[in-house]
Amino acid sequence: MNDAAAETPTDHRIAPDRTAPADLSADAFLPDALLETLRERAVTHDRENTFPEQDLADLRDRGYLRLLVPTALGGLGGSLLQASRIQRRLAQAAPATALSMNMHLVVTGAALHAHRLGADSGRAILEDAADDRLFAFGISEAGNEAMLFDSSTSAEPQDDGSYRVTGTKIFTSLAPVWDRLVVHGRDTSAAEDDPRLVFGLLERTDAVEVKDDWDTHGMRASQSRTTRLHQAPVTADRVITTTGVGPNQDPFVMGIFGAFELLIASVYTGIAERAIQVGAQVATTRRSVTRGIVHADDPDLRWRLADAAIGVDGAVLQIEKVMADLDALGTGQSGPGLTDHGPRWFLHFSGVKSRASETAIAAVDQVLRASGGSHYFRRSELERLSRDVRAAMYHPSDEESVHASYAKALLGEVGSER
Repeated sequence: MNDAAAETPTDHRIAPDRTAPADLSADAFLPDALLETLRERAVTHDRENTFPEQDLADLRDRGYLRLLVPTALGGLGGSLLQASRIQRRLAQAAPATALSMNMHLVVTGAALHAHRLGADSGRAILEDAADDRLFAFGISEAGNEAMLFDSSTSAEPQDDGSYRVTGTKIFTSLAPVWDRLVVHGRDTSAAEDDPRLVFGLLERTDAVEVKDDWDTHGMRASQSRTTRLHQAPVTADRVITTTGVGPNQDPFVMGIFGAFELLIASVYTGIAERAIQVGAQVATTRRSVTRGIVHADDPDLRWRLADAAIGVDGAVLQIEKVMADLDALGTGQSGPGLTDHGPRWFLHFSGVKSRASETAIAAVDQVLRASGGSHYFRRSELERLSRDVRAAMYHPSDEESVHASYAKALLGEVGSER
């Protein structure tokens, strides 16, 4: 547990900048000059395997931590759709920064969804975010294919309504800097025939051990390290919600699932959008000595770049449609083009993530094939994007679980009577 003590910050918070931009369009919220600065830093953080502290400071100054907090609670009042567009734009400059900041937006997005539906579970999170607290997400566990809907971590209830949480969480983005960590675990007092999950918030204490073990192929600056919990205390006022084991539509849990899947899809789609931009620039300047033409006039390379753009455009449309529907579900909006997906919400969340992720990987690969061998070198932005985009295959929902869910919806359980 000494690692936690060594890495525990004194206080990462700064005074919120209440003059942050009211215009939440992606271009205004993340202006070109800032994107160029972030893109330059991304090269160094990828090479040195370090967390982008200055990126976080700059995003804080823009009001990023308060993006999804309603204005009535001191935030910027952004929607999930606006957050998706901003994340796509951030990923075009600094993919690992976008991925790490996704975790804060997932937590605050889930809290916003619960708050919109009238659940008390989200309010404390939103108030903390308005005070510039940074949230991280500690749900993933090695071998736990149920992810959000079960846990190998134990949550031991105490007489005062608190819990002591013990277990190991993996892929904990923002590991060096978070202020609050969302975790879940199985309630050890629950009956065997009625297992229960507890979702709560942890502070940094000696009971939270952050390992310095993030050395990966891509997304290096996210510093999504392993976190070990040694009877870490979740105080009674920091218990977010309790649910049964298995899929459920608890407002906070549904908010986590939807925000996670769609914001993850947004990040990887943003990477692919940037790759296409770079590929088009390469094509207009690179020449074929043999044929005496620029590569932008080569029909095969034109086809590859167009194929990448066609796929990514489709992914954007899917993300934006389901994000708009999710925003409408929470705000009670209705009208042409908006859909309440009922029992198919979770299928659509995971389906969009799966299709967008696979499309992003394929699009980046097409751009690489169209851009020549010089982009195999580490000095190339495309080389880094090609490594970063491949992390998409490891985020839930993975291809196996998505196909299993769709097969169950179509065919029922394996071996069931039909």
